[in-house]
Amino acid sequence: MKNIVILFSLLFVFGCDKKENVNTQISLTTTDVSSITSNSVATGGSIISSGGLTITAKGVVWSTSNNPTILLSTKTNDAGTNSFTSNITGLSADTKYFVRAYASNQSGTYYGSEISFTTRAAGSFATVTSANGKVWMDRNLGASRVATSTTDTSAYGDLYQWGRGSDQHQLRKSILIATQSSTDVTGNANFILPNTPLTDWRNPANTNLWQGVNGINNPCPTGFRLPTEAEWNAELSSWTTKNADGAFASPLKLTVAGSRELTINGAGVSGSYWSSTISGDGSRYLNISSAGSFVLTHNRSYGGSIRCIKE
Repeated sequence: MKNIVILFSLLFVFGCDKKENVNTQISLTTTDVSSITSNSVATGGSIISSGGLTITAKGVVWSTSNNPTILLSTKTNDAGTNSFTSNITGLSADTKYFVRAYASNQSGTYYGSEISFTTRAAGSFATVTSANGKVWMDRNLGASRVATSTTDTSAYGDLYQWGRGSDQHQLRKSILIATQSSTDVTGNANFILPNTPLTDWRNPANTNLWQGVNGINNPCPTGFRLPTEAEWNAELSSWTTKNADGAFASPLKLTVAGSRELTINGAGVSGSYWSSTISGDGSRYLNISSAGSFVLTHNRSYGGSIRCIKE
């Protein structure tokens, strides 16, 4: 009888331990870096599982050495839900960094995969010369490399609202709001898409933005600017085929990076490249796809790619 009692007690204890052996670990991924400059980069993370516990902190941590941890001061603490965006600033130019997302709950801190990147050299960037003898940047603003194909996502870059500067609204995961700005510099990093009218992020509109190298809010590097409609048409006329394949085959290696309104549209199918040219309530842009390439007009609240041309 005594042996039976002991056996029952052991089974009871082991049974309880098995029930309490719950996986409380957080599972998460690190977002690919984008918008690399000489001193900043955009990244973030996505939480796949919270481990059944409340997330108490999340963000990214970075270092010039492998496997950075939250013991470092170089980290963010980001808001948001399961997916979050992290904007890292204050980096050194032409330096290799390692970054990974982290998240904490009551059981500890867990990390996503490590990603390495190298900041751009201060004041330097690569250029290409087109068939028309014009000098252009070799990639879209915000792209991490020159395109290897027309659908190379690392070469897509950012999506700017016409006339706005590089205030982080151009990031593909920036927050969407409806309140228009009454000034040229919004003071926020939100993508502004008003309920009505849908024509502009700014009210009243300012058609003097992005005009020339010294134009207000010019997002291009020093000595570069937005191309005009005529300059886009000149490039288009030099392509072997007037479509996305011809755009990629050209020295510019343009990609089908998509566009943005309520959501990201057409990524991998079409690309929209802003010009500085005004047209009524909108502005002109080059649209490329497999069906053809044309210069069209769109609302200035629209998000499009930027390829800078040298003055």
